[in-house]
Amino acid sequence: MRCQWAERSDAERVYHDTEWGVPVHDDRGLFEWLALRGSQAGLAWRTVLAKRKSYHLAFHGFDIARIAAMTDAELATVLRDRGVIRHRLKIESIRGNARASLRVIDDVGSLSAYLWSFVGDSPQKNAWQHDAQVPMRSPASDRMSAAMRKRGFRFAGTAICYAVMQSVGMVNDHVVGCHRYR
Repeated sequence: MRCQWAERSDAERVYHDTEWGVPVHDDRGLFEWLALRGSQAGLAWRTVLAKRKSYHLAFHGFDIARIAAMTDAELATVLRDRGVIRHRLKIESIRGNARASLRVIDDVGSLSAYLWSFVGDSPQKNAWQHDAQVPMRSPASDRMSAAMRKRGFRFAGTAICYAVMQSVGMVNDHVVGCHRYR
């Protein structure tokens, strides 16, 4: 058995079975999830998954420094790319969040140390029986969101932060009966 949400599409099934909830500690990988989950706001996750390769191409493999240096002209090119979600504020937020990430890295040493600090540097393991029990936010995601917004991050509300936490293994929200729970 797997988490029910992962049964909607092949892409979601593969993502669930191979990536969702696996701890990520490298800054580039963490930034990718910040960018993708921010791009998801208001959309189905499978929509973003279908465009993931295009995001990798458009945003230089999620190289934080390279994205931070992108010009307005480069962002305009991305906005014309049908392979990404062509929402101006979301596209601009990826560059802005890269710049905010570089400031965090300068202040804290790594984006990983900063983000993982919100869960005490250790994954939280929940014990949900059904998908309907899985929350869209937590006290940790509330703290993360507030702190990130103070640092200038956009598309970093508590629900987005919680989705990032789930994606990068800061929280294990696989239901107890899921083959990935353990």
